[in-house]
Amino acid sequence: MTSTAPEAQQGQDAGEQHGEELPSWQQRLRRFGHVPRSGIGLRERLIPPYTQPGAQLWAVLGVSPPTAERLVRWSAWGGPLLVTLVAGVLRFWHLGSPKAVIFDETYYAKDSWALIKQGYEGSWPKGVDKSVLADPSLVHVPTDPGYVVHPPVGKWIIGIGEQIFGFTPFGWRFMVALLGTLSVLMLCRIGRRLFRSTFLGCLAGALLAVDGLHFVMSRTALLDLVLMFFVVAAFGCLLIDRDRARGRLAAALPVDGEGVLRPDALVAETLRLGWRPWRIAAGLSLGLAFGTKWNGLYILVAFGLMTVLWDVGARRTAGAVSPYTAVIRRDLLPAFVSTVPVAILTYIASWTGWIIRNDPERHGYYRDWAATDGKGGNWTWLPDWLRSLWHYEYQVYEFHVNLTSGHTYQSNPWSWIVLGRPVSYFYEEQSCPSSTTGKCAREVLALGTPLLWWAACFALVYVLWRWLFRRDWRAGAIACGVAAGWLPWFLYQERTIFLFYAVVFVPFLCLAVAMMLGAMLGPAAAGSGTGTGRDPGRAAVDPSGERRRTLGAIAAGVLVLLIIWNFIYFWPLYTGTPIPDGSWRDRMWLDTWI
Repeated sequence: MTSTAPEAQQGQDAGEQHGEELPSWQQRLRRFGHVPRSGIGLRERLIPPYTQPGAQLWAVLGVSPPTAERLVRWSAWGGPLLVTLVAGVLRFWHLGSPKAVIFDETYYAKDSWALIKQGYEGSWPKGVDKSVLADPSLVHVPTDPGYVVHPPVGKWIIGIGEQIFGFTPFGWRFMVALLGTLSVLMLCRIGRRLFRSTFLGCLAGALLAVDGLHFVMSRTALLDLVLMFFVVAAFGCLLIDRDRARGRLAAALPVDGEGVLRPDALVAETLRLGWRPWRIAAGLSLGLAFGTKWNGLYILVAFGLMTVLWDVGARRTAGAVSPYTAVIRRDLLPAFVSTVPVAILTYIASWTGWIIRNDPERHGYYRDWAATDGKGGNWTWLPDWLRSLWHYEYQVYEFHVNLTSGHTYQSNPWSWIVLGRPVSYFYEEQSCPSSTTGKCAREVLALGTPLLWWAACFALVYVLWRWLFRRDWRAGAIACGVAAGWLPWFLYQERTIFLFYAVVFVPFLCLAVAMMLGAMLGPAAAGSGTGTGRDPGRAAVDPSGERRRTLGAIAAGVLVLLIIWNFIYFWPLYTGTPIPDGSWRDRMWLDTWI
C-alpha cells in the first residue's frame, strides 16, 4: 500500500537507519516485544523523502521489483501528465462554443486584439461584437485610445491566441484554455512536492481538473484565470527554492562519526544560501500576476512573508539559536531584492507597447498627459512616460475604489466559499430537439463544483487545525494561498465584486481537500505493526489499524467519486449544452443560482 497521509513517514525507525543508538532502557525492553517510536532524523526534517508504494502492493499486482522501481520513477511525471491530458481534452472540447462574446469577453477579446495590432487598447464602437462574430476581417481596430482599468499582461496573452487562430471565440479563448490546462500540471507537481506523495499531488490536480469554476474560467477570455496561473507558478517556484535552500543547509551541517547529520548553531546562523534563481523566477511570476490584475500585489506581499518564514524554519531546524536574527542578517535583503524589484520591473515592462507608442495621433490613453495637462510641478525631472503612467494608474485606482454601481451577479466574499451567488456568463432559450418537447435552456454558469467546494469548507478547518496546533508548514502554505487570494476582498465589500474572482485560490482549495483526503486514508503503517531492521519477525498485523485504513480509503474514494459525478452532472451548465428547462431547474440547487 502507499503511504498517502501528509504526516506519513516511510521505512524503519529513523534512528536505526542512520546509526543512532537507542536508549538503553528501550534496548532492554526489545526482548519483551517493545517497538520504539519512529524518529525522524535531521536530514529528513530538512529534506523529507518522497513516499513510495509498499512492496505488498507490487506483489499483489504481480510486478517485479525492477519494474516497480521504473514505474515509481516514471510516475513522478507520468501521473501528472496523464491528469493534465484529461484536463486538456475537457477544456479544449468545443472551445469555440458558444459562438458568442460572453460576459466580459466583450472587453478583453477586443482590447487584446488591439494590443496585438497596435500596442495599445482602442475605443471600440458599441455594437461591434456582432460584426466581429459575423466577419472579423471586416472589423478595423480603432486608433482612438480606450480607457482600460486593468494592466496589459493578461490581454497580451489572450492576444497571442488571437494572433495564431484569428479574431474568433476559439482564438481569444485558446491561450486561457492552455494556461488552465498547464495549471493542472503545475498543481500535480506542486502537490507532489508539498506532500511528498505522487498520489496526493495527482489527486490535487485531478480535483482542479473537475472544478467547475476553474473549468469555465479556462474556457472564457477573462483575466482571472491568467492571474491564477502566475500565482500558482510563483508558489511552485518558491517551493522548489525552499527545498534547494534547505538542501544547502543540510550539505553544510556537520556529520558525526556514525554518519548522522547534526545541528550546528554557527552554520545555521552564518551560512549564506547563495544564488537562488527560483526565488527570482517567483518574483517574475508575481510581477506578471500583478501585471494582469492589481490584486496580484496582495499575493506578492503574502508570498514574500511566507518564503522569509520558511527560511526562519530552516535555520531553526538546522540549529540556529536566534533564527529570526539570522534571517534578518543573511536572507531578508536578498529575498526582497529577488522578488519585489523584479516584480515591479516586470510590471513596468508589461506596459512597453503603451510606452513606446507615442505618435501625436496614435497613442494609448493618457500617454501624452505629462506633455499636456501634466506640465510643471516638482516631478518634471522624471521621464514623461513615467509621469504619464503614474497619473494613469492613479486614475485607475480611483475608479476601482469607487466602483459601487450594482450588478445582478455581484456577491459578498463571505458567500464565495459556499457558492452563494455564481455568475451567469451566457444564457438563452431555444427549441428543444424533436425528441423532446418544450423549451431548452442553454447556459454557461461560473459555478464551482458544489461538492468539491463544500468539502473544501471542512478541509480549510482541518488545514487551519494542522497549522495552528500541529505546526504543519504545509498547512500554513495552503492557508496562505487561500488567504492571499480571498481575504483582501473583504476590504472592499462595498465594491462591485464577483464570485469568479475566487478562481485565484481554487488550486489551494484543491490542495486542502487533497491533504484532508490523505489524512482520511492514513499512512500505510496504520494497517500493520512495523518491524525493525534488527527484528523483522516482530512485524504483526494490527486488525484495528487495517480496518481504519480500509474505512478511510472507502470514505475518501466515495467523496472523490461524488465530486467527479457532481462535475459531470453540472457539465451542461459549464459548457452551454442545451437541456430541457426542467433539467436546468433541477440543477438550480439554491435560489441564488438563478
